[in-house]
Amino acid sequence: MPRSLAVRSIAAAVMLSLSAAPALAYSRVKDLVDVQGIRDNMLVGYGLVVGLNGTGDSLKNSPFTQLSMQAMLERLGVNARGQQMQTKDTAAVMVTANLHAFAASGTRIDVSVSAMGDAKSLQGGTLLVTPLFGADGQIYALGQGPVAIGGFSAQGDAASVTRGVPTAGRISNGAIVERETNFQLAAQKSLKLSLRNPDITTATRIAAAVNAYLGNAVAVATDPASVQLALPANYNGGIVALLNDIEQVKVDPDQPARVIIDEQSGVIVMGADVRISTVAIAQGNLTIRVNETPQVSQPAPFSNTGTTQTVPRTSIQIDDSHGNKMTVLQQGVALQSLVDGLNALGVGPRDIISILQAIKAAGALQADIQVIG
Repeated sequence: MPRSLAVRSIAAAVMLSLSAAPALAYSRVKDLVDVQGIRDNMLVGYGLVVGLNGTGDSLKNSPFTQLSMQAMLERLGVNARGQQMQTKDTAAVMVTANLHAFAASGTRIDVSVSAMGDAKSLQGGTLLVTPLFGADGQIYALGQGPVAIGGFSAQGDAASVTRGVPTAGRISNGAIVERETNFQLAAQKSLKLSLRNPDITTATRIAAAVNAYLGNAVAVATDPASVQLALPANYNGGIVALLNDIEQVKVDPDQPARVIIDEQSGVIVMGADVRISTVAIAQGNLTIRVNETPQVSQPAPFSNTGTTQTVPRTSIQIDDSHGNKMTVLQQGVALQSLVDGLNALGVGPRDIISILQAIKAAGALQADIQVIG
């Protein structure tokens, strides 16, 4: 064989072997884990939205709105106790926000505003200054500003239209941070990485990849959901530099064989590792349709005999799905073969849900079925 031909044959064999190799779905460490201590904090507060065009709470049905208005006016030096209020330009709202882990005092965050009473719309309203509390009962931010809503409603005497949710809105940069969480990341000597999808194989792979990258055994998988990370001695930049270095490390995450079923919407999601044993599947439903189309029978024109009668007409159709056949799925078939086999039966998502549950009950589905919804 000529040398050039031999070289081309070897190159073709190498390319074929590379194309046949399985493709690994590598992900960065930063996309697989959360760092313990670096988290958002939920804030909540109660406030008033004013300036509504008659779409606020009716004070008769929302007494808490009237009490809040009286308390607010008293703080401003106006005595409104014992007075009957009739305004519908005010609405009581709950204000929520997420405080970022390292949000500094004086920075601004977004807030969401949701009506509590029977207000029709928050369009055009302004949120009065509202303290936002954390889980420890401390005030971490103050919210105030005009509310922007994504929906609207309009009505007349005989019809009405509503699009979106006009009783919920958002204020961009609507709160000022007054207190910091005081989490000192740079002072930490060790951290725990929490997996977003706990799995012992993935945790072990993350620890091995980090150790291989650093050339030092500093990461240990302690359980399926955690990887303990220690700061090596004399590491330049401390724990912050360590996190910056390892978050770009690539890891091939593992996933369990699982079938997710949402019975309300009929959505089915199956992992790539779902396998089934040899099983025969047949699916068929008996459908009977009865249609009534009565007809009117009348006597001839100008006839002195006969009466108008209703003659029944009934049409019956029976569908026993005799065209559907039994399909045999061989042992160890993968997701694509399973889907092709079920589609060959001509079944829809609702029937596929029942078939998967039946296969699981027969012990032929090597996967966990999780029903949601």
